[in-house]
Amino acid sequence: MGFCPCFGDETSEVPLADRDPVLLVSGMGGSILHSKPKKFGFTTRVWVRISLADLEFRKKIWSLYNPETGYTESLDKKSDIVVPDDDHGLYAIDILDPSWFVKCVHLTEVYHFHDMIDMLVGCGYVKGTTLFGYGYDFRQSNRMDKLMDGLKLKLETAYKASGGRKVNIISHSMGGVLILCFMSLYRDVFSKYVNKWIALACPFQGAPGCINDALLTGLEFVEGFESFFFVSRWTFHQLLVECPSIYEMLANPDYKWKKKPEIQVWRKHEKDGNVIVNLESYGPTQSISVFEEALRHNELKYNGKLMPVPFNLAILKWATGTRQVISNAKLPDGVSFYNIYGTSFDTPFDVCYGSEKSPIEDLSEVCQTLADGLEAVERVGVAAEHRGLLHDKTVFQLIQKWLGAEPVVSKQSKTSKVADTYAINPMVL
Repeated sequence: MGFCPCFGDETSEVPLADRDPVLLVSGMGGSILHSKPKKFGFTTRVWVRISLADLEFRKKIWSLYNPETGYTESLDKKSDIVVPDDDHGLYAIDILDPSWFVKCVHLTEVYHFHDMIDMLVGCGYVKGTTLFGYGYDFRQSNRMDKLMDGLKLKLETAYKASGGRKVNIISHSMGGVLILCFMSLYRDVFSKYVNKWIALACPFQGAPGCINDALLTGLEFVEGFESFFFVSRWTFHQLLVECPSIYEMLANPDYKWKKKPEIQVWRKHEKDGNVIVNLESYGPTQSISVFEEALRHNELKYNGKLMPVPFNLAILKWATGTRQVISNAKLPDGVSFYNIYGTSFDTPFDVCYGSEKSPIEDLSEVCQTLADGLEAVERVGVAAEHRGLLHDKTVFQLIQKWLGAEPVVSKQSKTSKVADTYAINPMVL
């Protein structure tokens, strides 16, 4: 099928190379999620999909947090949310909507680890032997047993499949928070199986601008015309308000920020019959009151019933415990750490709502409108967008250097197949 533009050329063979195993770990929204009936019926992909995306998302994946179990549980009690483990875990984090249509039109917005997987294969890595992926239910807390057990099993599998070689982890975004939790809770296991950890755009001290805005107005996975075919911002918002993983990425209030992240709101007040407009700012601790007030009327409609979904203080309490777990994470001796962070600032640090001419009177109206602390071998800033780091040529060059894995020459081509992206000079600190 190498002649078909929809599926690409898979006829070239890359020689086997002497490589330590690599495990790719996705971040928030970076794993395919399936809805699997508990008794019988068809399994449905609910994230990511183009056809009936918003409808299936509302029906199958909307969830509420259960403080007794610590898990976010789907409102659809007839099915479970599962992550496919096909292709040694790589399928779930490769192309998030792997339909023939997406491949034919080359809708790169949902090409997640795809180009990096191609790059590593071009460097001689073999799926199932020296190349693995770990996708997970990103709704859940980053320290839940199911996620920790799944990561432990994947590390053991990679270690054994490669003949007892230690694993090199490449994590993206919230995947780095997952690794920090694992490193803190299972330090001995981490030390036994891990050789190097390369973190891409990890929110070590939280992702204040992005998460603050996600809790208040939602999250849009793609922008522009394509967004009409995906889950709507507000539909995603109703899920995120009940996701511990989101609360765990709020700004760390105990971190010594050079400039504290803020939520800014142009507020309108009346005093003695006069209208007063001023800009109010809320730091990491004060922002909690903004979330509480802004989300006090928030509710979702499921199966004809209205359910209140305010800011969840039970999740906030759990997330505070997670922040303590993260703060206790220490890099074990013998494990090398590398940090790549984006410098394009496409994710906002502060967020501002309203304007001086159009101030907000009631905060409920808002909902309608990297410091790692680890001893790093190297830290590099790359001028690329948050998800763009996953297919950036400079990032690929850094990964190849740190892994000691240059592209190998295939039997049918004298050039390695690496994603065609802009070459940008890195800023090394």
